[in-house]
Amino acid sequence: MPREQRSAPLALVVSRRSPRDRVLLGQILIDMGALSVEDLVCALEIQSQQAGFLGDVLLAHDMVSEAALTTALSRQFGTTLLTGSSPLPDPALMDRLGVQTCLTLHCLPWHRAGDVTVVACARPTEFERHRPRLEALFGTVAMVLISDSDLHDAILRTRRNRLKLWAETCVEESESCREMQTRGFGLTVLIAAGLVAMAALLAPIAILLSLTLMTAFVLVLTSALKLAAAFAVMRRPPRDAPARADDAASAFTLLRHRRPIVSIMVPLYNEPRVVPRLIHRLSRLTWPRELLDILLVVEEDDHATRAALAKADLPRWMRVIPVPDARLRTKPRALNYAMLFARGAIVGVYDAEDAPAPDQIHRVVRCFQQGPPQLACVQGVLDFYNARTNWLSRCFTIEYATWFRIILPGMQRLGLAVPLGGTTLFFRRDILESLGGWDAHNVTEDADLGIRLARHGYYTQLLDTVTQEEANCRAIPWVKQRSRWLKGYAVTWLVHMRAPRLLWRQLGPWRFFGVQLLFLGTLVQFMFAPLLWSFWLMFAGLGHPLQGSLGMAAMIGFTLVFLSAEAITLTLGYLALRARGHRSLRFWLPALHAYFPLAVLAVYKALWELMRAPFYWDKTAHGEHGAACDRVPVVALGR
Repeated sequence: MPREQRSAPLALVVSRRSPRDRVLLGQILIDMGALSVEDLVCALEIQSQQAGFLGDVLLAHDMVSEAALTTALSRQFGTTLLTGSSPLPDPALMDRLGVQTCLTLHCLPWHRAGDVTVVACARPTEFERHRPRLEALFGTVAMVLISDSDLHDAILRTRRNRLKLWAETCVEESESCREMQTRGFGLTVLIAAGLVAMAALLAPIAILLSLTLMTAFVLVLTSALKLAAAFAVMRRPPRDAPARADDAASAFTLLRHRRPIVSIMVPLYNEPRVVPRLIHRLSRLTWPRELLDILLVVEEDDHATRAALAKADLPRWMRVIPVPDARLRTKPRALNYAMLFARGAIVGVYDAEDAPAPDQIHRVVRCFQQGPPQLACVQGVLDFYNARTNWLSRCFTIEYATWFRIILPGMQRLGLAVPLGGTTLFFRRDILESLGGWDAHNVTEDADLGIRLARHGYYTQLLDTVTQEEANCRAIPWVKQRSRWLKGYAVTWLVHMRAPRLLWRQLGPWRFFGVQLLFLGTLVQFMFAPLLWSFWLMFAGLGHPLQGSLGMAAMIGFTLVFLSAEAITLTLGYLALRARGHRSLRFWLPALHAYFPLAVLAVYKALWELMRAPFYWDKTAHGEHGAACDRVPVVALGR
C-alpha cells in the first residue's frame, strides 16, 4: 500500500469554453484519425435511442480507445488532460467532498490554485450540473479532464484503506451484525443452550412436551402460511410489475422513453473454471452494450481467478474490480466495494455460475419504469440447469421451484416482507445506497437486505424471468451451504429483534408476524424436527415417550398435524412443477422425506458456528456442471 502523498504543483489549462465554442466530439475524433465517418453515423443513431453519452457508445462498440476519447474530450473542452503519471490529488480536498461522492459524480478535487479549486472530471458534459454542489464546498472551481480509469486509480492510490473500511461498515451499526463477533455473544448463546440441556435433564418429559407443542404450533402456522401463499398465487394472475404510479409523485428518475445504464456485479472467488462460461452466458444478454456495465468482482489475492480473467478477451462493457485484502472476506463486502465503481442507475447481482434469460434486463427495467416510487428491488426466479444429476439435485430443484414460484410470490401478494435470494437481484441504486448497501458481516446478506428494505418503507417485486444456476448435488457441500443460510437466518433475526418495538412500528403487526415465522420459525422447525419424526414410532408399534402424559387422542392429533404438513409440502411441490421441463420431477416428490433431514444436520452446524464464527463464509464450489447450459447459441449484439 503506497503512502499517502500530497500533490505537487501543476501547470494546468482549465476549461473556459462555452458550449457554443466547442467543436463536436465526433468531428475531433475524425480529424484525429481515431474514428471513421461510418462508425460515427452508427454511434449517433444508437445514442439517439438511449440515455447514454456518445463516448460510452463509442467505447462499448470498440469504435475508439479510451486514450483517444479522453484526448478528444480535452481538445473539445480546451483543458488539460490528467493521466496516471500526473502528481496525486490533495487528499484533504477529496475527503471534503467524500470519496464515495467523488466516484458517483466522476469528479475529483485535485488541488487549490489560489482561490480556485481545480476539479478533475471524467464526465465533462455533466460538470455544469455538479458545479453548484462543488462551489458550495470549495468556492470557485475550474475543470480539467481525466479518464474514468485514471480517476479510479488516483482515488485507490490515496484512499484505498478508507474504501475498504467503508465496504465493511457502510450499514448503520444498529442494523448490522458486526458487533456479534465478541466473546460475550458466543458465551450468551452457549449459556442459553446449556440451560435448555440442564432443564431437559431435570424434567425430561416436561421439556419434551413443551418443545413438541412449540414445534407443532410453529408447524401449523408455517403450513397455514404456505397454503395462504399458494392460494394468493393461484387466484391472482402474475404481473411483471404493479400499476404505474402518478409520474408527479414518482421518486424514480429513470427516463420513461430512454433506457438507463444497468450495472451488474458478479462476485467470483476461487472460480477460474467458470470464467469462460460466465463471459459466454453474459454475452447472451440483449441489453444494449453501451448501457451495460458488468463488474467482475474478485478478491485481490485470488490469483487463479484473476489469471483466468486476464487471459479472457473481455469486451469493453466488462471490467474486473479487484477487492483489497482484508480479514473479512464475504460476498456482501465485495459487493459494497464494487458498487462504488458502478455506473448504473440500476444495480444488479448475479452469481458466477448463473445463466440468465437473454431478455432479462429488458423486463427488469420495464418493471422499474412501470413501478411506483416504493419499488426498490426486482427479484427474478432461480432454477437449475443440472436438475437431473442425481436425487439431491432433483430435490433441490423441487424446493427452489416451490420457494420461487409459490412461497415468495405468495408472500409478496400477502403483503409480507420478502427475503431476497442471493442472485438475479436488481436494485434502484439511489435507494440501495441510502440504506448503506449490504451488511458485510451477514452471511445471508440477501435475506437481511430484504427485511431492511421493508423496514424503510420499500418493497420487492417478484418477476417471472428465470436465471439458471448450478444445483448443489453432493450431500456434504449441500449441508455446508444450508448451514450458512440457516446461520444467516439466525443472525438476521437477532439483529432485527434488537429493538422489537421499533421493528413492530416499522413493519406493522402483519409483517412483524411474517418475520418471526420466516426466520425464527424456520430455525425452530429444523432444530426440533426429530421430535415430530418420533411420532412415526407409533406406526411401528414401538410407542412414544409422551403417550403416558397426553393420551392416545392427543398423540393422534400430533400425528395428523405432522402428516398434514407433509401433505401440504408435497402438494405445493406438485403445483410448483407445472413448467414443461419440470413435470417429470413430480415422481421424485416422495424423495423430499430423505432430503429435508439433511437440513437438521445443517441447523446444528449453523448453531455451533453462530457461537464460534458467526461471520465465517463456507464457500460453495461451482463449475462442476453446466456444459449443457452453454450449448444455447449466443445472441449477436452491437457491431
